[in-house]
Amino acid sequence: MSMKPLNSLLNNLFFAENPRPDYWLETRRPFCNLAFLLPLLLAYEVGVWLISDSVGDSARNGADAWMRLGLQQLGLDLLWLLPALLVGALVGWHCISRQPWHMSLDTLGGMLAESLLFAFVLILLGQLTDCCFRQTAALNLPLGVPVWNPALLTKLVAFMGAGIYEEFFFRLCLIPMTYVLLRAILVPHVWSVGITIVLTSLLFSLAHYISQTAEGQSLTLLIETIARVKSDRTLWFSFVFRTLAGMFFASLFFLRGFGITVGTHAVYDVFVGVVLITEVWPSAANIVAVQFCGSVVAKRVQGHSRDNRLGSGPFQDGCF
Repeated sequence: MSMKPLNSLLNNLFFAENPRPDYWLETRRPFCNLAFLLPLLLAYEVGVWLISDSVGDSARNGADAWMRLGLQQLGLDLLWLLPALLVGALVGWHCISRQPWHMSLDTLGGMLAESLLFAFVLILLGQLTDCCFRQTAALNLPLGVPVWNPALLTKLVAFMGAGIYEEFFFRLCLIPMTYVLLRAILVPHVWSVGITIVLTSLLFSLAHYISQTAEGQSLTLLIETIARVKSDRTLWFSFVFRTLAGMFFASLFFLRGFGITVGTHAVYDVFVGVVLITEVWPSAANIVAVQFCGSVVAKRVQGHSRDNRLGSGPFQDGCF
């Protein structure tokens, strides 16, 4: 069977004709994405291995744990298999799309800079969404002397994993499958892209609200989760923001590639989940615990507390 139709589809989806300089195209190439992500992937997997004696597999992100559970149910219980699948997917994608096997170190530096920039944009989006729901000004962050807490290592590792494996599942796997399915039923390209972004973003947000102890068929769990979010007004803000964040990541995936999308997700999660929490910046009297991972968790000023509006699903320990 000829690979030309698949090659043409991949190029049409991710490598459409682009008059921009080579940097903008190179950052979207799978080989360049792999070179950019490999240090982060190694840091996460080694980090999980180093702290596994004390916390077991609890540092693994929800998407990582879910995919490993699926592989175990297929009888594939190998520690290295999931990262190997990620690397293999990028290498296979690169081979099928017949992209050049070269890159510039300047490109990797540019991808890091873009990841930092887009993470900052996402933080602003979270603040804007929060202001729309609360109709009040954004919270001021407390200042203090950073104090290291051993538990932060576990959180740091988990947040890195969220950036890698949630993007692997929801963007690198789910987006192409959804797009190809829509194109197979003759939905126009532009409509296919738009519908794919919306559908995968809704699923991305809903995944954070599936109960950790939930069992049953996927469709049943999905219906139960939708009903739960719909009936609990305290979850509406975090659901809306996670949906918007999913659309933000999906748009980045289409426009800037998989590597920058993962980098943005990881930088965002690490910054808001480790730098902006009270373990890092404690306050002596008034505590403002801020977590832009979907909502403001709590605000205690002279004994006043707010409702916790975060989801409690398997992704709750990661920002997304």
